Amino acid sequence: MKEDLIVAEKLKKKYHKTEEVTNLKDMLYRSGSIYRSRTAFKLKDENGNIKSITYEDFKNDVVYLGTSLIKKGFLNKRIAVIGKNSYKWCVAYMAATIVGIVVPIDKELHSDDVINFMNVSQSVCILGDKKNLDSVLDNISKIEYPDTLFISFEEKFDILLKEGKNLYSSGFTDFDDIKIDPDELRILLFTSGTTGTAKGVCLSQRNVCSNLLATYGIVKVKRSDLFFSILPLHHTYECTLGFLLPIYSGASICHCEGLRYIAKNMQEFHPSVILCVPLLLENLHKNIVKNVNRGLPEKYQKENNENPFPSLPFFLKKIVRAKVKNTLGGRLRVFIVGAASANPNIVSDFRDLKLNTLQGYGLTECSPLVAGNTDFFQKDDSAGLPIPNVEYKIDNPNDEGIGEIIVKGPNVMLGYYEDEKRTKETIIDGWFHTGDLGKIDKDGYLYITGRCKSVIVTKNGKNIYPEEVEYYLNDNPLISESLVLGVQKEGDDETYVNAQIYPNIEAITEYLKGSVPTKEEIWKLISNVVSSVNKKLPNYKHIKNFVIRDKEFEKTTTQKVKRYGNNMKINNDKKD
Repeated sequence: MKEDLIVAEKLKKKYHKTEEVTNLKDMLYRSGSIYRSRTAFKLKDENGNIKSITYEDFKNDVVYLGTSLIKKGFLNKRIAVIGKNSYKWCVAYMAATIVGIVVPIDKELHSDDVINFMNVSQSVCILGDKKNLDSVLDNISKIEYPDTLFISFEEKFDILLKEGKNLYSSGFTDFDDIKIDPDELRILLFTSGTTGTAKGVCLSQRNVCSNLLATYGIVKVKRSDLFFSILPLHHTYECTLGFLLPIYSGASICHCEGLRYIAKNMQEFHPSVILCVPLLLENLHKNIVKNVNRGLPEKYQKENNENPFPSLPFFLKKIVRAKVKNTLGGRLRVFIVGAASANPNIVSDFRDLKLNTLQGYGLTECSPLVAGNTDFFQKDDSAGLPIPNVEYKIDNPNDEGIGEIIVKGPNVMLGYYEDEKRTKETIIDGWFHTGDLGKIDKDGYLYITGRCKSVIVTKNGKNIYPEEVEYYLNDNPLISESLVLGVQKEGDDETYVNAQIYPNIEAITEYLKGSVPTKEEIWKLISNVVSSVNKKLPNYKHIKNFVIRDKEFEKTTTQKVKRYGNNMKINNDKKD
């Protein structure tokens, strides 16, 4: 009978055992006690020397910062956190979500978007890197809450820790007394950086805790593991799996100092687990193949950067594996890949090198993981199997079994912030409609085949919401309408932002003081608008090329520009 079970059912009998936690305060106190003297974080001091922060130190720092925040009147208030990955970011996040509602914000956003998110979320305090706070302070008049407290990691953070420690030692222990309802809003994330189309995702601590426990159930985290944190912590992917999961598990965390320092940091910290996007995996693969070819005797070398490893004799494979592992710090054992689909050949190549590479599928609204390849079962071309306590199925599948992926489980968000209509349209009878297209094979493996949402996903896993770019374009009076698409160039698998623009000829004529505009004049003016829009957006969202249309877009009966049909056909007469 056992052999007749599909793989998804077999997996349920193999889960690693977990100890239940439903809120992050209990998790913090549990880890602070169980792993007291173990290393929670490794970081560099002012002289570049690596030092350790114990679990007891981390727990105490969260308590002290939280105590200061309570004393300043922020109990049950919204508290924003912004900045690069750092120990202080982690302390701030934990303190904020226990004291009130944490609002993690992307450090790459334009200050107008940061301010908008602070206003929309009603944040009364923001902790972060001085650089990010200064850009907000330069536009302080736009902040709706006049008494917003700005706490920079470089200047005020340590002062608050000291104040909190003194208060706590003197008997002000209100932080210890906080009771958290695991099902109430405690984490508010904005999935789009625009003042026009921001989507606030409301997560509870049960949402997040269920997800990190489910992940532990399928991918064992060892206490000896060191997680190398590269991806931005404001994303649920890195925050849940690269920060909260190791803290639950008694493992350690170190932070990358920046993309250019990846190789250097890996040699310094010697990590064993890396969360990454496919682009990072591809770049590592490319460098490894190049270096392996270069180091082999000529008769074993391959041309055109082809991987020589599969055809090597056994004794050479052993040597190559050891050398590759050393270049990655010597201890690396697993890559966890998300945010976009990884090349299955690359996944297979890394596994040949004894570097387990597990890809999965998730969304912010699902805290984030939905499916994943596991310690027990893997399919390199698949997003994996359902994680513990989570179900998925295909809604209204076509003849090929492809339809919208819908998800049910304790990881599914509470809803969209102050948007009951959108919430009801997205969560129907407990099933979250992802907007992604996929299919499920006979063993329960999930395959992502496309997106019925308009979101553009770049090769390195960045999400670009077309509505955001369109908002900035349409905000200019010289533009009547726009439609933003992701396009691929021939021979290039990266996705680029392309805009189709219908100009406002009347406004342009007025701008030119009554003269009928030529094609060249229209082109020049629209080009200037595009340049000004790009300055408001992070580099990965920049419009790389655009087309000027000579007629309006086709619209629905409710006058929305159609994201299908003729509107999607890009004129070949485009400008780069």
